[in-house]
Amino acid sequence: MIQKVLIANRGEIAVRIIRACADLGLQTVAVYSEADVEALHVHHADEAICIGEAPSAKSYLKIANLIAACEITGADAVHPGYGFLSENANFASICESCGLTFIGPSSKAIALLGDKAAAKEMARSVKCPVIPGSDGIVPDVETGLKEVRKLGFPIFIKAVAGGGGKGIRIATSEEDFVKKFVAARTEAEASFNNPDVYLEKMIVNPRHVEVQILGDKQGNYLYLGERDCTIQRRRQKLIEETPSPKVGEALRKKIGQCAVDVVRAAKYASAGTVEFLLDEKMNFYFMEVNTRIQVEHTITEELTGIDLVEQQIRIARGEFLPMKQKDLVFSGHVLELRINAEDPSRHFAPSPGQLEHYIPPGGPHVRVDSACYSGYKIPPNYDSMIAKLIVKGKNREEAIARAKRALREFHISGVHSTIPFHRYMLNDPKFLSHDYTINYVDQLIAEGCTFH
Repeated sequence: MIQKVLIANRGEIAVRIIRACADLGLQTVAVYSEADVEALHVHHADEAICIGEAPSAKSYLKIANLIAACEITGADAVHPGYGFLSENANFASICESCGLTFIGPSSKAIALLGDKAAAKEMARSVKCPVIPGSDGIVPDVETGLKEVRKLGFPIFIKAVAGGGGKGIRIATSEEDFVKKFVAARTEAEASFNNPDVYLEKMIVNPRHVEVQILGDKQGNYLYLGERDCTIQRRRQKLIEETPSPKVGEALRKKIGQCAVDVVRAAKYASAGTVEFLLDEKMNFYFMEVNTRIQVEHTITEELTGIDLVEQQIRIARGEFLPMKQKDLVFSGHVLELRINAEDPSRHFAPSPGQLEHYIPPGGPHVRVDSACYSGYKIPPNYDSMIAKLIVKGKNREEAIARAKRALREFHISGVHSTIPFHRYMLNDPKFLSHDYTINYVDQLIAEGCTFH
């Protein structure tokens, strides 16, 4: 039985997990680096312990320090949040070997699905459509050139252990491929300590759609609808919505069942996300499985009324899922806008510093997940997120109108934020008519748009 949870993370997701634990009557332990001594998660937890210096490699990524913190505080479970060590099979395995409950899938499932080439093969084995590509890891440039001559250009070079847009390059010719192959391997080695890459045929003008799943330890599964994450910059998501304005009921069932089939084959037990690309003809293709809670889990919660972080904890305790697929109800339309400390007028340049004023919006069907407050200093060491603005309407039009109102109420000073970008997008004709692809924001930037 879980009694005390150590949150191996920071920022808004740490606050989110602390709240879920408190709702379940569980004690919490926050960990923090020297840069985060005044962070909100430190104040909200029942206990807090410093685990190292500001660089994440010396604190939030230091497995030995996290395990020691569990021993010192008596924590019997660890929630990894997202990012950092959340998809690190070795960390999950060490937690398991130390008698700690890892609130997430098993280390075996993380290792299996975290290898993108192996995950793709698993998807193929359950007849889930996959993007044409190499058969596993491509060891060198010469082998890669043989593959691309069969697949054709443009081609994606992708890190096997990738995430967050790291270790990915697009090649458009053989000469370009040679340079990009080396660059992708170098970045993969630096980011994940694993240089291995594989190849995928590039789907032209796709949309990015992902399916939220839940699986318990008894082999029961749910898919909780899809999220459309097509509005992104350099493969970093900026706006997410559910349901997707492009996905109808028949496609929803088909893509949802495929997602369940993939995670069932991996004996997956927790919350997870199966990511897909949709092409211009509405054909869908498996991309990968994220073996953790997602930043944008919030919109699925608002759509379904299911607390996904609470379910992660309940599943880790061995409980059954709360319902069957046929009992699941989707209600309304939900948007999430990521409010980052970045300057959209200067190509989204980072803007760390002190928040002089931070006044979030409120009112019906407006949710703000954040770890910020007036006077808080956003450190330059980590992700630039200030807040996630989540709004719900009875349909997409009402949700957009409510988001515009909430943005007018959102006051941030002292740092630049992405609020001007969101104001621009919510009035953009292509966004309003959902006539865009994952390249749209990058195209606007290339054309000189500064999102004032």
